Amino acid sequence: MSDTASFHDVLFPLAVSFGATGGPERKNEIVRLSSGREKRNARVALSRRSYDAGTGVRSLDDLYDVLAFFEARRGSLYGFRFRDPFDMKSCRPDAVPAPLDQALGTGDGARAGFALAKNYGDGAEAYARPIMKPVAGTLRVAVAGVEKASPADFSFDETTGAVVFAAGAVPAAGQAVTAGYEFDVPVRFDTERIEIGLHSFKAGQIPSIPLVEVIL
Repeated sequence: MSDTASFHDVLFPLAVSFGATGGPERKNEIVRLSSGREKRNARVALSRRSYDAGTGVRSLDDLYDVLAFFEARRGSLYGFRFRDPFDMKSCRPDAVPAPLDQALGTGDGARAGFALAKNYGDGAEAYARPIMKPVAGTLRVAVAGVEKASPADFSFDETTGAVVFAAGAVPAAGQAVTAGYEFDVPVRFDTERIEIGLHSFKAGQIPSIPLVEVIL
């Protein structure tokens, strides 16, 4: 199955995800030269996030919800949406997403699709993270600073992860395309088993429920 075909568009239990731990990981190769200096190369272009949702399980009801979700996904077979408690908006955590939050590109009068992304840093050194799973109803798009309407002016293509402008609404040459949104991370279970004893759970032992980001 392709990554898209092996993805269930359902959300991991929110109450558990907001207590999860984790974050991004980079893969770099570092070689120490005879001069004492280092040569550093990025092994992969994109960062990859991993989480442990076990820290978010606070009750037997939470544990049951996770077990039921695990079974429905057939363990690691199917991916799903996960709400990252640390990074889930196009803006800062305490702000409300606005249509000018993130730069997607500049129009040329013909290009209709603009990949949805979140930019970390500024200028040439900024990292553009692809965003494939915006939260329904939160995506706001502007062209040259003017907010556009959905679906009259644009739609979101789940297959390509791009904002697609309708005929007659394609950005003119030189017009900046921006967007704001809330988003989920596509992940899968990074284990084939979840094991926890009832007595140990009541005694405060937290089960490990590893999740890892998938590329769609």
